[in-house]
Amino acid sequence: MKKLTILTGAGISAESGIQTFRDGNGLWENHNVTDVASPEGWRKDSALVLEFYNQRRRQLHEVQPNDAHRLLAELEKYFDVQIITQNIDDLHERAGSTNILHLHGELFKSCSSNNKKLIYEQKGDINIGDKAEDGAQLRPFIVWFGEDVPLYETAREIVKDSDILLVIGTSLQVYPAAGLVHEIKDDCLLIVINPNETGFGYGERAVVMKETATKGMQLLFDKLVDLA
Repeated sequence: MKKLTILTGAGISAESGIQTFRDGNGLWENHNVTDVASPEGWRKDSALVLEFYNQRRRQLHEVQPNDAHRLLAELEKYFDVQIITQNIDDLHERAGSTNILHLHGELFKSCSSNNKKLIYEQKGDINIGDKAEDGAQLRPFIVWFGEDVPLYETAREIVKDSDILLVIGTSLQVYPAAGLVHEIKDDCLLIVINPNETGFGYGERAVVMKETATKGMQLLFDKLVDLA
């Protein structure tokens, strides 16, 4: 089976009703991103950070995968599929995909604020005073700005071994994830589905579909199956 790697971003989840990370004014739910998604923000106001992610977690219980998520799961019948997602939701899992690498963490998990290897399932709120087994405050299991991305090297090796790389719902503006597209081998087919301009400079190397994630996948699915 050919190896199909799919790199997904906020655009695919937006169609399920999950707000994208930042809107045009650089705010996220009226918060400066560094206040809610950085180690500095955590040290400054842990309660604010916890409540911010508690709201995201509650919202995640209320949304469902969309057709793009479901069609990606369907591709496992035809390809050796690996999804690398920048998203922290579980919509790929719920749609039926089985091989998913979450580059930036998972909203339904928490970890010790002193040791990110102490990881717990977290479907409800995290409150001040909720402790990990090492006695440290629980925090969201999220890779914040300024933190290492521990799964990046794994993702890099997956991309390097791909026959097809499908980039969907991301303009690849955030590093190091944005660097993954430059790891493909010379004969790897690169396909991009994104309604907005993409800034990663592949020019004619990429087959670009300026569509939303769902519309793009509906148009692409049969063509991809023909390549299997």
